[in-house]
Amino acid sequence: MMEMRNVEADLYRFRERVLAASLVVLICFTLLLARLVYLQVIRHGDLLEQAENNRTAIVPIVPNRGLILDRNGIVLASNYSAYTLEIIPSKVVNLEKTIEELSLLIDITPRDRRRFKKLMEESKNFESIPLRTRLNDEEVAKFAAQRYRFTGVEIKARLFRNYPFGELASHVIGYIGRINPTEKERLDDSDDQANYRGTDYIGKLGIEQSFESQLHGLTGVDSVETSAGGRAIRQLASSPATPGNTIKLSIDIKLQHLVEELFGARRGALVAMDPKTGEILAFVSKPTFDPNLFVEGIDSESWQALNESPDKPLLNRALRGTYPPGSTYKPFMSLAALELGIRTPEQSIIDPGYFMFGSHRFRDDKESGHGRVDMYKSIVQSCDTYYYILANDMGVDTIHDQLQRFGFGELTGIDIYGEVRGLLPSTKWKKKAYKRPEQQKWYAGETISLGIGQGYNNFTMLQLASATSILANNGVKMKPHLVKDVLDVMTHTNATTTHETVGEVIAKPENIAIIKAALVGVNIEGTSASSFRGAAYTSAGKTGTSQVIQIKQNEKYDAAKLDERFRDHALFMAFAPAEEPKIALAIIVENAGFGAQNSAPIARRVFDFWLLNQYPSAEDIAAVQKAQATAPIGKPRSLADMPWPPGAKSLVAPVVPAKPASAPATPASTPVIFRGR
Repeated sequence: MMEMRNVEADLYRFRERVLAASLVVLICFTLLLARLVYLQVIRHGDLLEQAENNRTAIVPIVPNRGLILDRNGIVLASNYSAYTLEIIPSKVVNLEKTIEELSLLIDITPRDRRRFKKLMEESKNFESIPLRTRLNDEEVAKFAAQRYRFTGVEIKARLFRNYPFGELASHVIGYIGRINPTEKERLDDSDDQANYRGTDYIGKLGIEQSFESQLHGLTGVDSVETSAGGRAIRQLASSPATPGNTIKLSIDIKLQHLVEELFGARRGALVAMDPKTGEILAFVSKPTFDPNLFVEGIDSESWQALNESPDKPLLNRALRGTYPPGSTYKPFMSLAALELGIRTPEQSIIDPGYFMFGSHRFRDDKESGHGRVDMYKSIVQSCDTYYYILANDMGVDTIHDQLQRFGFGELTGIDIYGEVRGLLPSTKWKKKAYKRPEQQKWYAGETISLGIGQGYNNFTMLQLASATSILANNGVKMKPHLVKDVLDVMTHTNATTTHETVGEVIAKPENIAIIKAALVGVNIEGTSASSFRGAAYTSAGKTGTSQVIQIKQNEKYDAAKLDERFRDHALFMAFAPAEEPKIALAIIVENAGFGAQNSAPIARRVFDFWLLNQYPSAEDIAAVQKAQATAPIGKPRSLADMPWPPGAKSLVAPVVPAKPASAPATPASTPVIFRGR
């Protein structure tokens, strides 16, 4: 009996154990099934992507950067493909030794080393940094044979920007350069992050910077199957890159070249524009620089030379250089007086050659004085005394309010980054500009010199050209712009820049007519008459000479006794034809002296070019560069007969489409010459 009970108890325990084991097994299978469902259903997409990533690689296809053209289709910025020798510093054990060994295979110059060092300072340790660019096929073959020796070193095919005319119009075109950490951080935080994958360069200045979004294009991608070692086996899919748009500028590069040539070694700026449309025809800043220096990464010595030069070649003087306008300010002062009704054209003064304000003697440039002077004569003969009195009568705040309407001290809104406001003074400005109470006070004597464009007045040549265009356009103010058209290279559609009116009837037509008549008189019988002698058209203009340093009351200005950089600036503003203006300009030649001798002659050649299709003779250009000619000398040449490019230089061919880094593109080598007006 006891045995049967023991058997039953054992059987019961066995069954319990079997049931428990079955439950454990069931739970395990349930967990396994749940895990299977989780992996196969819930995480299917994620795991599939990981599996695909283990066998595929996404390679960005950098788009061809858009071209930049002048108004006649001449190529100012293009692309080419070339081989580069690149190093990833984090993968190299001994960098200096590696570079030395590479130099035995491939020619590596001291400039290459300096550039590489500068790029290393600006880049992260794991980034691929170019050591040598533009390798030829022989150099590529030499490295390929020894590649196994150099871990972290590779040959890549990259697109490079090319500025075929070097320094010509460099401040307008700008340049591209390697993306620095600050720009990288900004891109990472923007919607453009994906579009800049694989892109190492970005617009840094000028049109290249201002129209970066148009010029860059859309990055494409290649999906490539890879081996376990990461080597590409075959292409799975491809989404091609979309090239950047073509930017067509309003400037005429031949006119730009002429102006830069006429400046010679002198410093200064010129802005020429169509007063009816706002199109910029020439935008000159001298000295210039070669933007090609920045394409591959500028070396430290070249950068130092540019950055520390006393001539400031990197300063865009047309856009950011501010200067006292000198006597070019006088027509606007007269127009303001007419508008306010505080002067009539016939009202005159007797000029003894100076104006006394308290104990201070404000001198006229003509010691004996101009005698009886009305408004016409004050502009034609540039009588300072007339404007000393006028400024005193108007007061600083009235001058500010009237001249501000012409854009002085205001941004023009031009379509390029970096414009500055300049300075049109007022009592309100001075209170903000200075901290000490005695500095904040406006003294009546400070107003006097404002009338002749001196004192605190400081404006850009762009502002002066824009104001001149308002006069030429009978009071209608147009927004200046450098870009004429944007061409979509995929759809071939053309977006033309709208000519934008930003101010109408700045002054009464009858008052503008009075000022324009006086400006015509300046070029016929006044201070710039010698420069426009024999011209086949009627023009209007005003010379100006602005002081760089103040001369004491008991001293006379003597340029020979002053350091060259302390001498007066030479200015000129003008438009032509006077009856129906097609071009207006403002020019400054720094530290050159009188505007009539140094600036007006350049303006005459610009008008001859634009209105008559004439190019100065070689002897005339040489004479203008030395301020030894006013009216043209020698026989002018027909523009149609002038060779282009200058010196018959060839341009680099259009870009060869880039391929993935694993399959370098063949560099373009066929030179192409572009021709245009």
